[in-house]
Amino acid sequence: MATSEWTLDYPPFFAWFEYALSHVAKYFDQEMLNVRNLNYSSPRTLLFQRFSVIFTDALFVYAVHECCKCIDGKKAGKELTEKPKFILSVLLLWNFGLLIVDHIHFQYNGFLSGLMLLSIARFFQKRHMEGAFLFAVLLHFKHIYLYIAPAYGVYLLRSYCFTANKPDGSIRWNSFSFVRLISLGLIVFLVSAVSLGPFLALNQLPQVFSRLFPFKRGLCHAYWAPNFWALYSALDKVLSVIGLELKLLDPNKIPKASMTSGLVQQFQHTVLPSVTPLATFICTLIAVLPSVFCLWFKPQGPRGFLRCLILCALSSFMFGWHVHEKAILLAVLPMSLLSVGKAVDASIFLILTTTGHYSLFPLLFTAAELPIKILLMLLFTIYSISSLKTLFRKEKPLFNWMETFYLLGLGPLEVFCEFVFPFTSWNLKYPFIPLLLTSVYCAVGITYAWFKLYVSVLTDPPVGKTKKQ
Repeated sequence: MATSEWTLDYPPFFAWFEYALSHVAKYFDQEMLNVRNLNYSSPRTLLFQRFSVIFTDALFVYAVHECCKCIDGKKAGKELTEKPKFILSVLLLWNFGLLIVDHIHFQYNGFLSGLMLLSIARFFQKRHMEGAFLFAVLLHFKHIYLYIAPAYGVYLLRSYCFTANKPDGSIRWNSFSFVRLISLGLIVFLVSAVSLGPFLALNQLPQVFSRLFPFKRGLCHAYWAPNFWALYSALDKVLSVIGLELKLLDPNKIPKASMTSGLVQQFQHTVLPSVTPLATFICTLIAVLPSVFCLWFKPQGPRGFLRCLILCALSSFMFGWHVHEKAILLAVLPMSLLSVGKAVDASIFLILTTTGHYSLFPLLFTAAELPIKILLMLLFTIYSISSLKTLFRKEKPLFNWMETFYLLGLGPLEVFCEFVFPFTSWNLKYPFIPLLLTSVYCAVGITYAWFKLYVSVLTDPPVGKTKKQ
């Protein structure tokens, strides 16, 4: 039964989550539970939705608490250890992107991010089975976390199933534990059976997977996520305009489904080769493999796992099919944990976070939301930069002149998009220009942060000797 286009592309656990919420929602407004009552809104419905997001964020708060406990304080005094913990707690709890996506744009990313962070914390605490279980549950709440599954799989096999390493950090092959491997497999199987078992019994798995992986939606979302394909599509758009001006292209042969139409649909590029789902999968796989190889051959414990996880998230964001701009939070939130450890990671975090957060501005497009989003981002960005600069004040500056110039460029870009372009004659003919400029400009910064993190990971020396897990 196709009653609505909303909430149909999430795994079964999220449906059970909404079913549980419905038992509380009926005490607020019974009409919101009518599946045929599309686009229904009422003050009580809004109150319930806001309250439910705040309530479920309790898991996120607990996960942040557990992550702060994972900051290593053995080499520093208590006072020096407490400061990074406080900074980390603020960077996570008051994260601008998560705040506007969940509490203004309205979604339930908080408790899902909490599951991810709690899973990461369990790995730092050597509680691998708990971490694996939490991630398996998370996948069946929202399958976008498949982006980071390679990091989980390789780390658990390398650092949990193999129980010992040689002095040089390489694998001691005779230390492989089949019991641990079977235990991990059992966790994945049981969680998947609970989630997908009923659909398998009713022969409805094909329908579930067709909704989870809707490849007919097109390469890019209506608003381009700031990734490689945004740059690729923008270049195609520029080349097509030049081709038309020089009369090198036939206007009648240009595809009708335009990248800038604002619609979620399949389309064909005009000049550059059109991109298929298989092509994006191959590009993503190529982008992910170096980080996975580093995790296997250059073991660095949980910190190495975390860096690999972030690179998997960023690589999938950069080259994935129909990526949403909100997916940048999958890299921003775990990157917060690295930012308080080393100056180079703090620099990457600030570039990635500032650029990624600004790319979320188009989600809040009303006039009333404009001062709110600008003020909130300024507060978070100023605190992030000032606190991390203070934390690493004895090291070299966090930004070079090029990075500083780029980040400052976000200001003029916002002024042009919000206060200049709407009053020009181009606004009627090319209404997509602000979104295109935002996407392309942010794509440059996110690509730079991704590349800089990759260089950092590839040049990091492996741990000479690791303790038995």
